[in-house]
Amino acid sequence: MENDLISQSTAHIIDLIDQEGSRQQSTLNFIASENYTSHDIRNAVGSVLTNKYAEGYPGKRYYAGCAIVDQIEEIAINSAKKLFSAEHANVQPHAGSQANFAAYQALVSPGATILGMSLAHGGHLTHGHKVNVSGTWYNAISYGVNPETELLDYDEIERLAHEHKPALIIAGASSYSRSIDFERFAQIARNAGAFFLADMAHIAGLVAAGVHPSPIPHADVVTSTTHKTLRGPRGGLILSQQKHQEAVDRAIMPGMQGGPFMQVIAGKAMCFNEAAQPDFIPYQKRVVSLASHMAQCFKDKGYRIVAGGTDNHMFVVDVRSTEHSGRAAEALLEQAGIIVSRSCIPNDPRKPWLTSGIRFGTPAMATRGMTAQQISTIVDYVDEILMSKNSQQTVDHFKPLIKNLAQSLPIPT
Repeated sequence: MENDLISQSTAHIIDLIDQEGSRQQSTLNFIASENYTSHDIRNAVGSVLTNKYAEGYPGKRYYAGCAIVDQIEEIAINSAKKLFSAEHANVQPHAGSQANFAAYQALVSPGATILGMSLAHGGHLTHGHKVNVSGTWYNAISYGVNPETELLDYDEIERLAHEHKPALIIAGASSYSRSIDFERFAQIARNAGAFFLADMAHIAGLVAAGVHPSPIPHADVVTSTTHKTLRGPRGGLILSQQKHQEAVDRAIMPGMQGGPFMQVIAGKAMCFNEAAQPDFIPYQKRVVSLASHMAQCFKDKGYRIVAGGTDNHMFVVDVRSTEHSGRAAEALLEQAGIIVSRSCIPNDPRKPWLTSGIRFGTPAMATRGMTAQQISTIVDYVDEILMSKNSQQTVDHFKPLIKNLAQSLPIPT
């Protein structure tokens, strides 16, 4: 009887995985933080490496039997350093949030003042929000965007740094569509006597391809994820100057984590190698081009785009011109098969769980080969759905069209 229940449970999980695969293939994914890995990366992440415990670092493990996984991690480290021209790389962080917290631990002590971008203006939860450990362990001060231009106001950031004298200044965002001047941030940090941390989780792929300025030459430490524009497995990454190597490594292990996920590190190694190939550059250029085109299509239909447009892979549409909140728009579009994420706009009058914006990103659909013409068609669909007086009828009309388009754009297998 017990074996039957186990078999039923296993079969149910396998069926749910199949259902998720079907959902991904039959919908259009415009979530800016999602992408599709290659077949090789998926195989690595699902490999026998998941069986191996390798607490420690190559050549300095706390377990036997690590000779092979040592080689894998060394390949990942060296590939990351080469790809980003970094002096040191730690490939063990399980996610970007762990990478950020480890970077804080490596550079400053609990209670220190940190200066990061406000979540409400496009920053990230781990940059000092009060509900996050970054906002409870540290004295977190936030900067935002200019209320008129919705661009980063570097003069105001410099004023805040002079006033609060932070030990650490953080650049990077989860919902900011314009280029970030990392060199200016570094100057502000130096003048304030602060360390400079750049979180490039969203733009790592763009940086690797040279289509966004790199923070590597300017920051003490750079953190990232590997699964967004970089198109790798879900995981984190820390790059740093050589002088911070020991502090960064100790902050991850034993400071933050135990055994690394060797199967994911193998996937990261493959990801860095794939990002070093010649075809990765035109892919990233296409990501940016599609995002710019999509934002312009929305502007042509009368929608307001936060910060006026985009220089990277994403942008936020202000939906206050419709009858929907960001949350309602997100749900309505999901019913039709268009997957987006709700997002606050700067100085949003709605609550954070409702929002007045929806965020679009193009990395995933660029991976699937979507064209500019198809982007234009999707914007037409989105506009008709959001502006319709009978939303459900409009959703039902467009749903099969969207599904047919999605199924014509295969996910890498």
